[in-house]
Amino acid sequence: MSEGTIKRITDKGFGFIESASKVDLFFHHTSVEGVTFDQLTVGQKVSYKESQGPKGPRAENVKPV
Repeated sequence: MSEGTIKRITDKGFGFIESASKVDLFFHHTSVEGVTFDQLTVGQKVSYKESQGPKGPRAENVKPV
């Protein structure tokens, strides 16, 4: 599992995580585990599994650290 910081959260149910290598990864509210999407905050550290989505890199299994 990789770790990163939540960079942006939208009210439409998705957000972006900045990885250690400064790459932004998309994540969807259905990829969040252990907490609800609404409990996540900008600047929060999370762990995730990186995968490839139809529009580029994305994060799966997003969990607060």
